[in-house]
Order: sequence, then C-alpha cells, then structure tokens
Amino acid sequence: MKKAGRFVVQGTVQGIFFRQFVKEHCNDLKLRGFVRNLESGEVEVIAEGEAEGLDRLLGFLKTGPEHAQIRNVKVEERKWSGDFSEFKILRF
Repeated sequence: MKKAGRFVVQGTVQGIFFRQFVKEHCNDLKLRGFVRNLESGEVEVIAEGEAEGLDRLLGFLKTGPEHAQIRNVKVEERKWSGDFSEFKILRF
C-alpha cells in the first residue's frame, strides 16, 4: 500500500552525515522524497513509498548513524502525492 509521511528528527543530527544516512536507507527501501536540515537544528524527512518501507525508515531514524543522539522523531502521515522521482538531499 502506498503511503507518505513527514518525519522531524530532533537531537544531535546535523554535521554527522545524518542526511546521507537517511538517503542511503531510503534508496535501499525504494522510497522517494527528500531530507534536509532545518534552521532549528532538526532534520526533516519527507518520504513516499510502500507502508512497510516507511515503517522500516522510522526505525532507522530512531536509531540514527553512529554519532547521532536522537531525542525524538515526530511523525506526521501525509497524503500520497507521487510528485517525487527519486530521493534527494536538499541544501538550505
């Protein structure tokens, strides 16, 4: 089943290759969308794909890469748009 979500990751998540970590997992899970740093110090992920892939992504986001310290992951279900052709890292 196609599903979409917005995830906001809070903690030590900038400057430690967190966005690259997310992109690699999203590519492996065949998810499309983007990841970007927010001015607040959080990281935002917008992803679309199969429900199972989004559930697995949430698990990766809660763990993070080696040097991440995840405090919280806010999850918001979104309406599937089909607008994305790949998964990208966006810059400010």
